[in-house]
Amino acid sequence: MNISSATFVKGITNAQEAFTDELFHIAVIGRSNVGKSSTINILTKQKGLAKTSSFPGRTQQINFFLINNKFYLVDLPGYGYAKASGTQKKLMGDLITEYIFSADYRLKKVILIIDAEIGPTARDREMLEALEQINVEVVVAANKVDKVKKSILKKQLDDIRAQVSPHVVMPYSAEKRQGVGELSNLLTV
Repeated sequence: MNISSATFVKGITNAQEAFTDELFHIAVIGRSNVGKSSTINILTKQKGLAKTSSFPGRTQQINFFLINNKFYLVDLPGYGYAKASGTQKKLMGDLITEYIFSADYRLKKVILIIDAEIGPTARDREMLEALEQINVEVVVAANKVDKVKKSILKKQLDDIRAQVSPHVVMPYSAEKRQGVGELSNLLTV
């Protein structure tokens, strides 16, 4: 899919504020600091559209980006490690849960970003299992493939595929822009 326009529309801290119009949502989710915002910026070809940081847990709200006036690309807060208080982590976790599992809108697809070098963590697998319960299409983007030694990359990707089967696994690197076209093609709604 060629993304010709991408506009930040709004950020919310209460899932009930999510858009419930006729447009589909494609959500981007993953652990804190796995590259969600960088992925959005690369896919949309807009460097500062989604705020990035080396500070884990930077995204503390749900951010909506209108893509080609056809659907919303939704940047969710990261789960897992974040430099935030226990109360703030719980609020972010509740926000993710409420958005994905309780709100009334048209969630079409979820891009679950994992670290290709580490593979799916227990939290990643929990999220994937939860997403399977709501029968939404999930694409697993194995980010940071450029950090994996070439000699073990194929084995690492095979291991990831085995752990997340039957979902599509997209080898990807936001930093090296590897797999961008392929991931962009999966955004069709």
